[in-house]
Amino acid sequence: MKKSLVSALTTALVVGAASTTFAAANPFEDVAADHWAYDAVAQLAADGVIEGYGDGTYRGDQEITRYEMAQMVARAMAKSGVSAADKAMIDKLAAEFADELNALGVRVAALEKKVDNVKWNGTVRYRYINTRKENDPDHTNTNQVILRLEPSMTINNHWTGHARIDYGTDDEKDNMDTAKNNTTVQVERVWVAGQYGNTEINLGKLPMYSMVDDGMVFDDNIAGGQVIFGKNLKVALSVGRARYDDFKDLDGDDELDSITASYQSIEVYNDRDAKFTYGVGFHHFANKQIAVGNNGENHDLNIWDLGLGYKFTDNVALKGAYAWNTAASNTEDQYKNAKRAWTVELDYKGADPAKKGSFGIFAAYRKLGAASVWIPTYDAIQRNQKGWEFGVDYVFDKNIMGTVKYFTGKEMDENNTKAHRLFTELNFFF
Repeated sequence: MKKSLVSALTTALVVGAASTTFAAANPFEDVAADHWAYDAVAQLAADGVIEGYGDGTYRGDQEITRYEMAQMVARAMAKSGVSAADKAMIDKLAAEFADELNALGVRVAALEKKVDNVKWNGTVRYRYINTRKENDPDHTNTNQVILRLEPSMTINNHWTGHARIDYGTDDEKDNMDTAKNNTTVQVERVWVAGQYGNTEINLGKLPMYSMVDDGMVFDDNIAGGQVIFGKNLKVALSVGRARYDDFKDLDGDDELDSITASYQSIEVYNDRDAKFTYGVGFHHFANKQIAVGNNGENHDLNIWDLGLGYKFTDNVALKGAYAWNTAASNTEDQYKNAKRAWTVELDYKGADPAKKGSFGIFAAYRKLGAASVWIPTYDAIQRNQKGWEFGVDYVFDKNIMGTVKYFTGKEMDENNTKAHRLFTELNFFF
């Protein structure tokens, strides 16, 4: 055989093989007009097995790609109750377009899984706060702007990962025109959450909220772990380290930069969506900078708390809580005040950020002894204060909510200094 003929045959075989490989690897190549698959699909469409192009039609006279053909075959494979003849035809088509079906089932499913694996939520928030005290010229006006990102990541069927990342500015100015500006980027929280039936496990730097008293004792973070058991009646065990920036002594006079205390707690409470809610808990904080006792010899806060709530209607609810520190055995008046805390709050309706025009109103009287709370959840009243707090939330448009809260009362010091605080906030949720 001549070398030129051998070369021509070799070239033809190589090109032919390459063309076959390319056809299998390119799902967007048109199926040849005379391919038997068209007749098979036409029959399946006539039998009502294949729905065609998404509009309920099948245009057998129009060429389609192998990918589109595989989509129709995949839908046919998912049908149940087909005849034996149609089932045999579907199997034949599945064998013909096996590569495209595999790519469709594996690649697309894997892509969708990755896209859904991480979800981002958060808020763009502006705050204005005005704080005033009797006979104190240094009342302050604070402007805060923050971008908060809260991603959640699916790890497997039982575990998810969570984080909170804050980027913000804090512009504080008193009436003496002394101003300071702080811009920070901080990872507030990073933790993993596991769910096994009615048992929830949280590990890392995680949110801590005292459920029994609705956040009166503690609403911040701990670095540690938490396990919650139960469904209608829950038991929560928490252990870790709790940080407090700008910590004030129990008499509210001296302010420290920050302290980090060891923390342990146990809470027992019922379903928070029940008409009647109740609970009891215990929280222990320990740090050498905490001074409790007549001579400051005790460095622990042993806080017991009780909580009750009742929903009269879907729009009206009353709730209250009481906490006391059994480690604070002081006889001095300011420490007597510091060892107890309580709150009574009346709520009307409640704002839903997803519903334009929804709103919520509350009125409350609170007393927050410095030795009986850690970081309370409230925005207007502060630790070591007592008095009235009022507030309203209003949703201006979907995911845009404004908040106004006002506190009027006294500092829990020797002079019962009058204090006022206006808190306003505008949130854009996403």
